[in-house]
Amino acid sequence: MRDLFLRKRFRTSCAKLFVIFRFRESDFIVSLTFTTNMAQKLTLKKIAQDLNVSISTVSKALRDSHEISVDTRTKIQDYAKKFNFKPNNIALSLKNQKTKKIGIIIPEIVHHFFATVIAGVERVANENGYHVIICLSGESFDKEVVNMDMLANGSIDGFIMSLSKETMEKQDFHHVREVMNQGMPVVMFDRVSDDINCDKVVIDDAGAASSAADFLMRKGCKKLGLITTVDYITVGRLRTQGFKEALLKRDMELVPERILRIGNLDDATAQITQYIKEQDLDGIVAVNELFAVTASKAIQKMGKTIPRDVAVIAFTDGMLSKYASPTLTTIGQNGEEMGGMAARKLIEKLESDTSKEETYETVIVKTSLIERESTP
Repeated sequence: MRDLFLRKRFRTSCAKLFVIFRFRESDFIVSLTFTTNMAQKLTLKKIAQDLNVSISTVSKALRDSHEISVDTRTKIQDYAKKFNFKPNNIALSLKNQKTKKIGIIIPEIVHHFFATVIAGVERVANENGYHVIICLSGESFDKEVVNMDMLANGSIDGFIMSLSKETMEKQDFHHVREVMNQGMPVVMFDRVSDDINCDKVVIDDAGAASSAADFLMRKGCKKLGLITTVDYITVGRLRTQGFKEALLKRDMELVPERILRIGNLDDATAQITQYIKEQDLDGIVAVNELFAVTASKAIQKMGKTIPRDVAVIAFTDGMLSKYASPTLTTIGQNGEEMGGMAARKLIEKLESDTSKEETYETVIVKTSLIERESTP
């Protein structure tokens, strides 16, 4: 009797399953043949989990960094070799081809500021024939390392980035140095590090905060408060510095309790509400519009009026500021201009003569004061 065969392949999450249906005219026989591919793709994160070390440790060990002990380096390298895992050969991919793609790594996208920066980067990149790939670090050091490792594997030609909160807290920039050492340019914006020699695009954070505080004092405010971030975030530290300088210039009392430093956004509402209840203020400078809107709500819940009882000014001229009640006076950071400048600096590096001596520049983008209903 003649046999008929039907071969069918099914995919599962962990294996390739081949099913062979065998038909005979006199009866019906089904035979199953399995071929599996159980090897899970190895990543930095998977190695870190399997060996109970950090992603940073794995990244450094695979590049033979002497920051990691010999025993740990050997353990990680042997494990990677066993599973035929190799770190990204960034230099090779750069020599072989140009992707005409730019990678952006930002801490989060909820803030209007980062959205405007991305818009500026995309505009200038597209004008010059480049495309943009966006990754979020989620304020996580490990995720920032993984994102850079992934994008550097021939996906992009260079990075534009704003450092995550955890990276700034750890002061560990090995992943940034590694891609730069292998020929991939990096441009930092907003949250930057003085320890990294690269092009940077920032605003004068200290000067802008000083101007904001001075503006409120000129409007008659005498008991000023500041809602800011923890000091290891550069923009928060610099804006706190500028706020203090403005008070000292006018011989105003600097009360430490009037400066609220917020490290975790999840607790921000509770912290700001308690701060407003405890501090008798007539003016507030907030380092972002989210803090300012939260403070405005807390002030009004207490039965006070803005700006008659308390004036409020914030950094970032976004949608929250424009549609808050009352609308917020802001320091506009000109995010789109910042993003466009960052893209121009990166493209200049990508298309420049690599034989010339490398030089770096810090570009300071001008801010603007936009007056609205929250100040007299």
